[in-house]
Amino acid sequence: MGKPTGFLEFHRRPPERRPAQERVKDSKEFYLEWSEQDARDQGARCMNCAVPFCHTGCPLGNLIPEWNHLVYLGQWQRALERLHATNNFPEFTGRICPAPCEPACVLSINEDPVTIEYMEKAIVDRGFQEGWIKPEPPASRTGKRVAVIGSGPAGLAASQQLNRAGHLVTLFERDEYIGGLLRLGIPDFKLEKHVVQRRVDIMAEEGVIFRTGVSVGRDISIDDLKKDFDAVCLTIGASQAREIPVQGRELNGIHLAMEYLTQQNRRIAGHNVSPADAITAEGKRVVILGGGDTGADCLGTAHRQGSEIVYQLELLTQAPDKRPPNNPWPQWPQVLRISPAHEEGGMRDYNVLTKGFSGKDGKVEELNAVRVEWGAPDESGRPVMKEVPGSEFSIGVDLVLLAMGFVHAEHEGLVADLGVELDGRGNIKTDAERATSVPGIFAAGDSVRGASLVVWAIAEGRQAAHSVDKYLMGQSSLPSVQL
Repeated sequence: MGKPTGFLEFHRRPPERRPAQERVKDSKEFYLEWSEQDARDQGARCMNCAVPFCHTGCPLGNLIPEWNHLVYLGQWQRALERLHATNNFPEFTGRICPAPCEPACVLSINEDPVTIEYMEKAIVDRGFQEGWIKPEPPASRTGKRVAVIGSGPAGLAASQQLNRAGHLVTLFERDEYIGGLLRLGIPDFKLEKHVVQRRVDIMAEEGVIFRTGVSVGRDISIDDLKKDFDAVCLTIGASQAREIPVQGRELNGIHLAMEYLTQQNRRIAGHNVSPADAITAEGKRVVILGGGDTGADCLGTAHRQGSEIVYQLELLTQAPDKRPPNNPWPQWPQVLRISPAHEEGGMRDYNVLTKGFSGKDGKVEELNAVRVEWGAPDESGRPVMKEVPGSEFSIGVDLVLLAMGFVHAEHEGLVADLGVELDGRGNIKTDAERATSVPGIFAAGDSVRGASLVVWAIAEGRQAAHSVDKYLMGQSSLPSVQL
């Protein structure tokens, strides 16, 4: 361990955030950088526990105590090597992961946990600044060709690993940018796009072939895909959004969250959006349905567009500030979370069921809702929801954003044409080796798990790469991830 008394001497001190009134005026990231001493002090808090419970929270198996210790010693390049040993893209996880490793930290029993996520960011950003992160092309090629379809974190991880094993990898993306939701779904104020592009550029120098604007199954036939490649890995995400089938859903001014967020990301990237197609919160009363990360992304975006007022409504009850007795450490804490976007403004409300929308001339003007309460679980174990009599109310609204999560991968097109088997939830079904029901076709990430965290996507991509390599070569030297 770094400093035996470090956890007693130093308190948790994440990087400072830019003032809310300043950061809502632009789309730059909201965190400031640590000083060298701040980072080393935070590394000193890691106790290098005999049983590192932080590992139980992270599917990547990150060597957290090791690189915390190395940062405390000032050995940044060695810390970067240990960080990259398990995580292809710590610059992503250090910015957008909710850090399930931190609640599992032993200090979380009765103190604030080690700043693990920010330590990742500090290490990898230092690596780029110092020029330590360079392309690592394979020494030789196997002659095998692999297609990876979908360029989110799972696809990027699978591609980099397979390329380093010597296979010739082509990564297909139907949008105009590589990165999936990293590029078009997550706002710049959480993840500036040059951070994504610099890693994509490195992978291109390593030999990964990127093909954007290509919809496999439409622009490239399934027969040609199977003929041209020795194996295929599907990393297409879970992009089928959850809908709200209520009266008035067809009114103008009601949009899926990803329609709104992707348009804003393209706008910031310099794309022209015609006034007729623009989805903007400027000067509007906005309602966001959904209290998760996507809802918070919509909230922060609406602030930056100059909304008049924003309501974020959640069907469920407000979570407690502290762990309930049935949610002990080191489980993921079911507590109320405050994102930086919530610090910037807006109103949150809970136990709200949307009953419908109303308006005139085809434009939404009101959201009609009722309050609900949650009773004891039924026979299936699910709490019973009941509407509260006489609690009906309406909210005047000009823009409604549906941020209620995602149900599974899109089935129409590629998935249906390949004929891969689906599980009971509509996800692509795979075995322990990430193989689908169709020989030579593998799958990983949200398309297999359902919508999940960036660390799970990277871990799944790494495991799929191991399995594809083993399928092609009979064995694999790529690391296997126990998921």
